[in-house]
Amino acid sequence: MSLTRRGAITVLAAGTAAGALMGTTPALAKKRFGDVTVIGHRGASAVRPEHTLLSYEAAIALGADYIEPDLVSTKDGVLVARHENEIGGTTDVSAKAEFASRRVTKIIDGRPITGWFTEDFTLAELKTLRATERIPDLRPGNAAFNGLAEIPTLEEVIQLAQRHEVGIYPETKHPTYFDSIGLSLEEPLLALLDRYGWRRSGDPVIIQSFEVGNLKALRPKTKLKLAQLIDAAGKPFDTATLTYDQMVTREGLREIRTYANGIGVNTRRILPVGPDNRTLPPTTLVRDAHREDLIVHAWTLRNENSQLPADYQFGNPASPVFPRAVGNVMGFAAALFEQEIDGIFADDPSMPRAVLSTER
Repeated sequence: MSLTRRGAITVLAAGTAAGALMGTTPALAKKRFGDVTVIGHRGASAVRPEHTLLSYEAAIALGADYIEPDLVSTKDGVLVARHENEIGGTTDVSAKAEFASRRVTKIIDGRPITGWFTEDFTLAELKTLRATERIPDLRPGNAAFNGLAEIPTLEEVIQLAQRHEVGIYPETKHPTYFDSIGLSLEEPLLALLDRYGWRRSGDPVIIQSFEVGNLKALRPKTKLKLAQLIDAAGKPFDTATLTYDQMVTREGLREIRTYANGIGVNTRRILPVGPDNRTLPPTTLVRDAHREDLIVHAWTLRNENSQLPADYQFGNPASPVFPRAVGNVMGFAAALFEQEIDGIFADDPSMPRAVLSTER
């Protein structure tokens, strides 16, 4: 069953309006990009508070092929969708007097973090909280949805995805940390996916992680696709000396191929930027990865000027709202597609979908 289905009229209409706003060029209509997977990053986090059913539903309506739940665990071992296990910035927990004593400082991946953590709450307790917009200064419109949505479980996300015939792209967050406190993420993840019939390599599931060890441990346990996440700098938390720079070399890609089906990379690994935040000539990463038979998904396509390279910003820089105004996001998407990436994570799936629709 094709994952590029429903909602074409809605998506095309959104794309037409967006094209007029962004001033995209007629050349886009002549460029064929092939099949590109559109992944709703944390749902459609540009238009709804991230990691809520509201956000995932919006992503599906805007043309996403996959929705992305980041996974953390509750105290009673239930997987829920939150970008981080610290939930002070994405829920109303700070306003709940009954949970005031749960505010603590922990060391997560080597860094001290102060707040409220999912692993200190049962699922029943988390369900009494309501989601809030994480970055209201950048996305003030999303704050209109504060208080409306619960923290969803992975099971609820799977049910939503299967109901609408889209895939899921779960990320295991801080797997080494959760292992250290006896709340491993991988086993309940595989068990739940299996319960819903997702266990084969062709099923619409891709499991991703910034760490390496958990992906290597997953490889003999599942036929589902795995993706190694690679940031623009730094190293995986669970490796002593291996850096992300080393992972994108031909030798590094060859090693990734032994345990993963693809890579999910920061857009700067494909289209780097200079000191002036303007894009530089593309790297050879996509070509190199394809030579190793790895799929390449880029992250993250964001609408706002402040989130785009300088040469894809749009509007009057002197305006106080310029940072949050929608830039030439469709042009940036097209530039990434020209590098023959296989998929893209987008905060607003309608933007890449509109670009892709021009080839039809």
